[in-house]
Amino acid sequence: MVQQDLKSIARKFPGAVPDLGAFEDIFARRVDDKAIKIPRAMEANFADPATPQEKRIRASIDKFNGQLRTVLEKEQFTQTKRFNDAERSLKVKETVKAKEDLRISGDKITKAKARLKALNDNVLRPNDSRIFPMVYAPVVVMKDGKLLIRPMRYHCRPNGQLESMDRKFPGVYNARRDTMNKPKSLWKPLFGHHHGVMIVKSFFENVLRHNFEHRALKTGEEPENIRLHFDPQQPDPMLVACLWDRWTAPGKPDLLSFAAVTDEPPKEVAATGHDRCIVPLKPESVRTWLDAEASDTSTLDGLLEDRQRPYYEHQLAA
Repeated sequence: MVQQDLKSIARKFPGAVPDLGAFEDIFARRVDDKAIKIPRAMEANFADPATPQEKRIRASIDKFNGQLRTVLEKEQFTQTKRFNDAERSLKVKETVKAKEDLRISGDKITKAKARLKALNDNVLRPNDSRIFPMVYAPVVVMKDGKLLIRPMRYHCRPNGQLESMDRKFPGVYNARRDTMNKPKSLWKPLFGHHHGVMIVKSFFENVLRHNFEHRALKTGEEPENIRLHFDPQQPDPMLVACLWDRWTAPGKPDLLSFAAVTDEPPKEVAATGHDRCIVPLKPESVRTWLDAEASDTSTLDGLLEDRQRPYYEHQLAA
C-alpha cells in the first residue's frame, strides 16, 4: 500500500517536485500500450489540472478511461447474454457446460460492474493505492542535488539488460541486500549510484499455508498459497529503500523501473513462513541514502542495517 498523493510526498520530502515530464510521458504511452499499469490513486493527482502540462496528462487519463469504459461495457453485455443463455439452457436440461457458463459469466459480470462503478464514481478506495509487480508507483530520487518524484515500474530492468528479463526473472522487484555488492550481482551497478525511496503504509506477502501453520504437507496434500497483510505498528508510513535505473534501447521508449531493497525478516514475519522483508530507512538516513554517490557503499549498507524496525502485525488478506 503506497503513498500515491504527490502533495503528501512533497510534504514528507521538503523541496521535492514531481517530474511532470515523466508523468506526462507514461500516461500518454498508456493510451496505446495496455501493458502499462498505473493505479487510480496516481491518476487522482491530476483530477483538477492547473497547468497546460497537467491538462495534457488529464486528457491522456480521460482517453484511457474512456477506452476502458467501452471494453467493460462490452464485457458486461457479452457476459449478460452468456448468463441468460445458460439460464435458459438449464431450464431445459442441466449440463456441466451450462452450469459452468452460469458461474463464470456471473463472476465476470460482477467484476465488470465493480470496475465500471469505480471508474464512474471517482471515489478512491484503499486498494487504489496498492501496487503489484509491473505496476507503477511514485519514487523519490535525487538528481543534481534536487529531489524529484518520478513514476517508476515496480519491477526493475537495469540498463543493458534484454527486455526478456521481465519474464525470465519475475522476482526482480526485490533487491536482496546480501547480493547488492557482489561482483556479478544485477544490483551492483545501481548500488551506490541510483537510489530511491518509496513511501509504504503496509505490505502483502504470499506464503504457503503449511509453512504458516508450522507443519509438513500431509500425504497427498497440494501446497496452498495464502496472502498475508503486514501492518507496521508505528505512527508514520515506512520510507522504503529502493534501487532504480533508466533502461534505454534503440527504437524503444525509455523505462524507469525500480526494486525495493529486502533483507532477512524480523522474527514475527519469519514466524508466518515468509523469508524476506522490505527495509524501512530511518528518516534521518534518507538524504544520505538518496545522495548515494556522496558516500561509500559501506556507509550506505550501514544505513540499511541501522534501519527502522517496527513490529509487523499480520492478518489474512481478503
